[in-house]
Amino acid sequence: MTSFTDSAATALNLILSLDSNLMAIVARSLWVSAWATMFACVLGLLLGAVLGVARFAGRNAVLAVLNTFLAVPSVVVGLVVYLLLSRTGPLGFLGWLFSFKAMVLAQTFLVLPVVTALTRQVVEDAEGQHGEQLQSLGARALLRSVLLAWDERYALLTVVLAAFGRAVSEVGAVMIVGGNIDGFTRVMTTAIALETSKGDLPLALGLGLVLLLVVLLLNVLVAALRYWREHEEGASSAMPQLGVSV
Repeated sequence: MTSFTDSAATALNLILSLDSNLMAIVARSLWVSAWATMFACVLGLLLGAVLGVARFAGRNAVLAVLNTFLAVPSVVVGLVVYLLLSRTGPLGFLGWLFSFKAMVLAQTFLVLPVVTALTRQVVEDAEGQHGEQLQSLGARALLRSVLLAWDERYALLTVVLAAFGRAVSEVGAVMIVGGNIDGFTRVMTTAIALETSKGDLPLALGLGLVLLLVVLLLNVLVAALRYWREHEEGASSAMPQLGVSV
């Protein structure tokens, strides 16, 4: 057999046998990304919903900055968080550098613009379709943003899943602020990079396969949500009014 087939066979065996080291890395990676996604969604869904409805001076500038943050490399986010948490940084007194908390913070900053921008687009599209109806019922901007976000809840669930996928597949930021410490801050992406450089290809390939399975599961969930949403809209197509009450 070739080196690739040897590595693939060993990697598959690691997954099927639930190798303790591999499972610990996977669990840590999912846990960090779950916390970061939760924090980013708590703030990003609210900000995005408000930006989707509110009209104010300088809004285009705010959106331009938000869209710029979407393209910021993860290593830059990691560098900024590193400087904030370093001993001489403004948040150095927290002692979070090279810890679980630092990794969650870095991923939160990385995912927040994604959640905010996608939510803003979803709510703004809904505002274009139903905003006048809600305004005629006396709903102000904040109430409209909440109602429209609820009406588009299935679409926003796909935003949450996309945010989690972005977090779990990120490598640069968590490597910088977490330090890739074995048994403590090592996650799937950083472990893949390290084990590949060390020549431990079976473990790296096993983690890569698990990461691909996680991404595949997220895509299946997104497709299911889209189908669910289309099915619900089809079932209520005879109702011309917005599916929310004021």
